[in-house]
Parts: sequence; structure tokens; C-alpha cells
Amino acid sequence: MEVRRTQGGLMTQLYDAIVVTGPRVPAAPSRHALRAAAAQVGALAVAFVAYFGARGLTEADPSKAIEHAQAVVDFEQRLGLHGEAALQQLVLGHANVIDVLNWIYIWGHWPVIIGVLIWLLNNHPQPYRLLRNALFVSGAIGIVIFVLYPVAPPRLAGLGLVDTITSQSHAYRVLQPPAFVNQYAAIPSLHVGWDLLVGIFIFRYARRWVLRLLGALTPLAMTASVVLTANHFVIDAVLGALVAMIGLSVAVVTSRHR
Repeated sequence: MEVRRTQGGLMTQLYDAIVVTGPRVPAAPSRHALRAAAAQVGALAVAFVAYFGARGLTEADPSKAIEHAQAVVDFEQRLGLHGEAALQQLVLGHANVIDVLNWIYIWGHWPVIIGVLIWLLNNHPQPYRLLRNALFVSGAIGIVIFVLYPVAPPRLAGLGLVDTITSQSHAYRVLQPPAFVNQYAAIPSLHVGWDLLVGIFIFRYARRWVLRLLGALTPLAMTASVVLTANHFVIDAVLGALVAMIGLSVAVVTSRHR
């Protein structure tokens, strides 16, 4: 069935890149393809180490980060969005719910991102490059914001919220050692932004409806997790999604000019 679209523009390019491009049947990998795949994995590993290193090196002044967190609270209150404490109170008495939220925050981010990148690299090389570049661009934007406007997360902002990750789980400190984590990098939430990106690509390129549903739910589940575990304000999640979509838009535009 023919699909009609209006002329040009960024939204059309996004549509073409993510929606119209159909899945392809992967060919048997050659030695060259395997070497190229190894190079991609190496590049990603270097990029992720650089990202964590930059976050660790940009550790902010806690007093300034807390001051900025209060500004975020004031902004949310003006918008009618400030409800992190009330929302967390709804789940604190339910240990199983807290366990699920912690699990999503810990295991629903890097393991999912790495798994999706490997899957796309093996089966859909062009979408892989698009997602990779979107992650690179949004990550770079995030680091600039972390440096220029450090923000304490709710759990460190003196708002009386409970840090459920640290108090009930040790796995997160293995996946993200404290030396490589900037504690005052709440804005934007790349947990939400990057899960939104991988969710988009899972939804588009997975063939089974269960996986497509998982792709649609991934960013929603991560948003609930980051807020209810007191790791991010609501506005952090919104800005994380915005930064991710800017990264994807840049990746699409640059891919069209190659």
C-alpha cells in the first residue's frame, strides 16, 4: 500500500529513517564484516568509557548542585509537576514494588542499550549506525549540561526522599563504580532519554509483537523508575527525552548528507 507524505523536512527524514525502512534479512558475515563489527564494538567501548570518565571528572560543587535542584523544584511547582515525594510515598511500603523499580533502574539501562546495539549491528547495520550516532550526540549534549548546570538528584537534595537504590541494592555500584559517576548530573536524565531511543528501535525493527510491546514500555518503565527511586525529578525525565530526540534528529540529518 502506497503511503503519501508531504514534502521534505526533518519529520519526514525521521519517518523515512525509522518507520519506512523495512527490516532486512541478514547475510552470512564475512571476515571483513566481523572485523568491522569488532571495530564498532571497540569504538563503543571507548566512547562509553570516555562518557563515564567525563562524568567523573565533572563532579560539581554539592552546594551549587543542591541550589540548582531547589530551582528545579520551584520550576516544577510553577508547572504543577512537583510530586516526587508524594509519588514515592505510594510505593515505599511495598517492598516488591521497590525491588522491581530498582531492578528496572539497574538492569533496564546499560544491559538493554548494549544488547540492542549488538542486535542491530548484527541484523540491521544502517539503523545501528543511526542509534549509535544518536547516543553519541545526546551523550555529548548531556555532558555539556552536566558541566554548566549541575543538579543534585532528589535523593541528595535534602527533600526527604529515600535513595532506594543505594539502601537496597549493591549491583548498581558494580555496573557504575562511584569513581566514574557524577552524583550531581540529574539534568538531563539519559536513563530515560537513551531508553527512549532504544525503545524506538526495538519497536520498529523487532518482528515479534511481544518485543515491540517491550520497546514501547521500556522508556515508560524507566521514567517511573527514575522518579520513584528518587534519582531524578520529573522535569529531568522530560529533558532527557528531549535531548535524546535532538540527538536522533542530528543523527538522521547527518546520515542524509553522506
